[in-house]
Amino acid sequence: MAGLKTLVTVMGVMLVAGVAVLIVVIAGRVSQKTPPTSAQPFAAAPIDIPPGARIEAMSTGPDRLVLDVVLADGTRQLLLIDLATGRRIGTIPLRIAP
Repeated sequence: MAGLKTLVTVMGVMLVAGVAVLIVVIAGRVSQKTPPTSAQPFAAAPIDIPPGARIEAMSTGPDRLVLDVVLADGTRQLLLIDLATGRRIGTIPLRIAP
């Protein structure tokens, strides 16, 4: 029975010490606030889409944005945009295979 009391006491002390260390670490990280980085404004040229078209979907890659555009006549095309510059890379028309 004495061994059990010792084990419970040691585990209780370890629990309290662990909580104390956790509080100290959290307080240390909160007090070391890093100054906010100044975000540089992103000013890219507007992306022109054809009149009457609407963007149906978009997806991104590591350096590109792909817009799935539905044109006014119902056809679709993909617009490829360079994320670094905001410049249109190209257009891929989509057609249904015969």
